[in-house]
Amino acid sequence: MAAAPEIVPYSQVRHDLWRPLAGVSRRYVAVVSLLLAITLWGLFCWGYQLREGIGVAGIRRPVFWGFYIVNFVFWIGISHAGTLISAILRLTEAQWRKPVTRAAEAITVFALMIGGMFPIIHLGRAWIFYWLIPYPNSRLLWPNFRSPLLWDLTAISTYLTGSTIYLFLPLIPDVAQLAQHATGWRRRLYRTLSLGWTGSDREWHALERAMKLMAAMILAVAVSVHTVVAWDFSMAIAPMWHSTIFGPYFVVGAIFSGIAALLIVMSIVRKAMHFEAYLTPHHFDNLAKLLLLMSLLWLYFSFAENLTVWYGNEPKEMNVFGVRTRGTFSIYFWTMVFCNFVVPFVLLGIKRLRSIRTATIASVAVLIGMWLERYIIVVPTLAVTRLSSVSGGYSPTWVEISITTATFAAMGLLYLLFSKLFPIVSVWEFEPHPAEED
Repeated sequence: MAAAPEIVPYSQVRHDLWRPLAGVSRRYVAVVSLLLAITLWGLFCWGYQLREGIGVAGIRRPVFWGFYIVNFVFWIGISHAGTLISAILRLTEAQWRKPVTRAAEAITVFALMIGGMFPIIHLGRAWIFYWLIPYPNSRLLWPNFRSPLLWDLTAISTYLTGSTIYLFLPLIPDVAQLAQHATGWRRRLYRTLSLGWTGSDREWHALERAMKLMAAMILAVAVSVHTVVAWDFSMAIAPMWHSTIFGPYFVVGAIFSGIAALLIVMSIVRKAMHFEAYLTPHHFDNLAKLLLLMSLLWLYFSFAENLTVWYGNEPKEMNVFGVRTRGTFSIYFWTMVFCNFVVPFVLLGIKRLRSIRTATIASVAVLIGMWLERYIIVVPTLAVTRLSSVSGGYSPTWVEISITTATFAAMGLLYLLFSKLFPIVSVWEFEPHPAEED
């Protein structure tokens, strides 16, 4: 069944998609105020940690990685929503992608901004973060290229730069149209961002080429970034980390959580902005099928990783495996399996049950499960340091919990502000233009 925007006149499309930009409701102000308060509280907690030292966090011997690294891997995974989904759909010229791409691309940029902060938060002495930048210092010494922090900085900065460009390029035609109708500071902002766009045939063709080129480049960067994150673990000679499967395993998990995040955002946008005519059940059904596919791939990689450890029966790895599946962390492990496989398989695998509501429920479960997966990867290996012996535990403090909560609030806050400044659904893609006619 064709999506509704195909038959709606372009003038009506523009009116509908620009409507959320005008005015601010009390509900919007209330939600923004709440998210801002939570975000500021998280910044206060980080300031408190900077003043008192990293000791106020739950990080202690032998668990030197806790919530901060868990959140880092989680948010970098969420960032794959825009690049891989949007870029693949744009390169394959899938027509149903039009209302989806910008929502996905915005998730990528904001998730990278949030995730990229956690290595700095985890440093403790955040004011010397510039030591991670690969440049020769006054003593002509370069940073340690064996440090995963240097890899992360290089990969994330490249990914964030490319993703920001990839988000900005499709915005140009929309902000150029908005500049003609806006007034005051909005008019000045839109004119600056439009870069003098006039809508000529040459500009349309150049824009299409640039977007396809960036889509191809960003795909390679996205895969390499989460592979680098996987190397943070697999390059360490630690039980259940030193694995060659971690690269593709992390990439699959990133795409999995990214699709789930996109479905949740689309569901909220559809309801809050009354975009039922644009974000149709057809879009949710397609993304739900992708989510189900990634759930099966995730199950395969998880099974392969754990089967290899069980079959190898190496004592140190079996010790961690036992703690994960039968011991202290077993509740988290089996909850992860339930959220990442059982819930999506039942709700999305049965066609009669698959709907916008069930896709949203499954997506929430997947995000919970994927966060738990990151926790299961990080903490048990560090907590179990001797055979059949746990020499140290990990309990997050109020500082870590507050900062973690603040990151989710910051994601919502950034998205709300973005949706009030720019159309969350690309308007110009519903208008025929020379690049498409050719």
